[in-house]
Amino acid sequence: MNRPFSSLVKSLLVATLAVSGYASAAAAAPAAVVKADPAKGGTLYDSGDSARGLPACVSCHGAAGNSTIAANPKLSGQMGPYLVKQLVDFTTPNRNNPIMTPYSKMLTDEDKRNVAAYLGAQVQKQGAAKDKDNVELGKKIYRGGIAATGVAACASCHGANGNGIPAQFPRLAGQHQDYTVAQLQSFKAAHSKKAPAGARKNSAQMVTLASRMSEDEMRAVADYIAGLK
Repeated sequence: MNRPFSSLVKSLLVATLAVSGYASAAAAAPAAVVKADPAKGGTLYDSGDSARGLPACVSCHGAAGNSTIAANPKLSGQMGPYLVKQLVDFTTPNRNNPIMTPYSKMLTDEDKRNVAAYLGAQVQKQGAAKDKDNVELGKKIYRGGIAATGVAACASCHGANGNGIPAQFPRLAGQHQDYTVAQLQSFKAAHSKKAPAGARKNSAQMVTLASRMSEDEMRAVADYIAGLK
């Protein structure tokens, strides 16, 4: 092989290896994290998107996420990652809901992050316990659990004041009693071998704990939670 040809082959080989190495490095590099846009999330929350048939979230969850409808959760101040997870879960069999499932499927991943970021930055209006005679039982369950049936203290995951743990456990403080009870009932239903289609299956831990609670215990702890701040 003559020298000019040999030099050319070496040059091509080096260039090929360089390009190959660059491509491998690019493939191995993690994708850039797209930052959520709370302003866009607020617009979607307040106005919806008529082009997609997506209604405004505010119509059910209230201004700035402060729902005034007891059956609909307050979303203001909720953990962003938790809200995103729930919106994703609504698109799966683990949290099938006749209202939220269709709407969640309309949202893009970016929409989910934006709305969650907007709601996480809002201030929740204070709730209040209603049943003074039962709130002490709720306090005992929330802080100490139910030893007889193996129910862990709610505070161990959701915090002493119900503010949750970022990216792990949701904020509960100030939530509507009716909504909290409904979720505990839904978790409990998921424990049955013949769980109904709408049973909430997206937390194995909560399915187990709720299955060990009576209706009265659920209502007591929900009332206590409503007064936390």
